[in-house]
Amino acid sequence: MKGTRELVKSERPSWLSPIDDMERWFEEVWSTPLALLRSPFWTGKRIADRGEITPSVDMYAEGNDLVVKTDLPGLRKEDIRIDFADNMLTIAGEKKHEEKVERDNYYRFERSSGRFYRTFDLPQGMDMEKAKAHYENGVLEIRIPKSAEAVKKNMTISVE
Repeated sequence: MKGTRELVKSERPSWLSPIDDMERWFEEVWSTPLALLRSPFWTGKRIADRGEITPSVDMYAEGNDLVVKTDLPGLRKEDIRIDFADNMLTIAGEKKHEEKVERDNYYRFERSSGRFYRTFDLPQGMDMEKAKAHYENGVLEIRIPKSAEAVKKNMTISVE
């Protein structure tokens, strides 16, 4: 892009970035030896701990509502918790599964479980008192309307 400038100047040359990554990785390994099992340095991404679920979330505006959708297959409504505090939305839950099979020549009993929580900063001017949540077929949808004051503040500026 023509005419762009750096906002922050780096004091180290960009080619040292992989070295910085390695230094951070060694620091983590020496301070917490089990870190090798959680986050390999070559992926750049954190691997979920055992028993942890990380559902993906879609967040978008629709009319005067902020819509938050997440897929939570296998959960019951009772296993989901939604909290609002300090302009933050937290979605949390726990999935438990038990399967028991008894036949003439064998017996199998398996259990699994996993927990998750996701927290999001919400835009200013949301009316938390009028928020609604609906859960159906493994999909949680939360609708949070803008407050009346926020709707009034919206305006369109014409281009001359």
